Amino acid sequence: MKKFTFKVAVLILLASSASTLSAEIKAEDGTQPINEELLQQRLSGDVDKEHKTPDFAYAAFQRGEYLTAFQIALPLAERGDAAAQTLIAELYEKGLGIAKDTKEAAKWYEIAAKSGNREAQFAYALKLIQGKDVPRDKATGEAMMKKAAEAGHAIAMFNHANQIIANRPTSAGYRLALPFYEKAAENRLADAYYALSVIHKEGLTTGIQDPDKARKWLEKAARSGVDTAQVELGIALVNGTDGPKDIKRAFNVLNNAAVAGNVIAQNRIAHMYLSGIGIKASQVDAAKWHILARRAGRFDLTLDQFMETLSDETRQKALALANSWPGK
Repeated sequence: MKKFTFKVAVLILLASSASTLSAEIKAEDGTQPINEELLQQRLSGDVDKEHKTPDFAYAAFQRGEYLTAFQIALPLAERGDAAAQTLIAELYEKGLGIAKDTKEAAKWYEIAAKSGNREAQFAYALKLIQGKDVPRDKATGEAMMKKAAEAGHAIAMFNHANQIIANRPTSAGYRLALPFYEKAAENRLADAYYALSVIHKEGLTTGIQDPDKARKWLEKAARSGVDTAQVELGIALVNGTDGPKDIKRAFNVLNNAAVAGNVIAQNRIAHMYLSGIGIKASQVDAAKWHILARRAGRFDLTLDQFMETLSDETRQKALALANSWPGK
């Protein structure tokens, strides 16, 4: 049975932010003016006690009033509120409103994780696995990742599934991982769509391939912007694999991946322009995409030979387009 461990997706997710809080920040940094009068009211207790909750602190956080958020959350965190503890950790981690201190953030993530906050469990698990700001402890990190996954954290579900397979790369391991991939997919995690596509395409849980399910998940992954899925779907559409042949759609799907910087897609698009597959033939565009792909390390003898047949004028036009390409 073919072994597949989704290494690319793991690296992407483990390199992401330790929490999703920052995605909701409307201000770009902590320089937004703070309402000093309101801050003093909050600190002096003039605001109704019912408002002094983690939600109130998060509201300040989302407005970019990071110092206000810190001042409101700190006493709540010290009294054991897990959400407030996680917010304090995030502020230290990003240096928002206070001096950046990732080691102090790690302490608060640990406290909040033990208090049961799934965002903190995920963030602390990453630190333990990577050995960042804390001594590396892979076993404890994986156990913490599992807790976050079981608590419903989508990225933790995906990472925990990857961990299961890495530790047990057998059909039994894939069967244990499958529910976590499925739950992550229910939470609209695009990489989980692609993982499920591969699992069903290769029959990794049962030994029986299911091309219909594989295609369904591949389509979802491609629509969600997973460039590897876009490449696979585009090639399937060109060849009519596991579904109808559609060269025009194939070009559009591969072009999206090429524009996003996928080197294999850039190479495929060059061939499609060269042969007029799904798009009007264009030597200039074929050469442009080949130049971009070749610069990224994708060698292609057929396209190299094609480049040698070009006139100087056509070659210079293609080179100018490649040199001005935003993603070069």
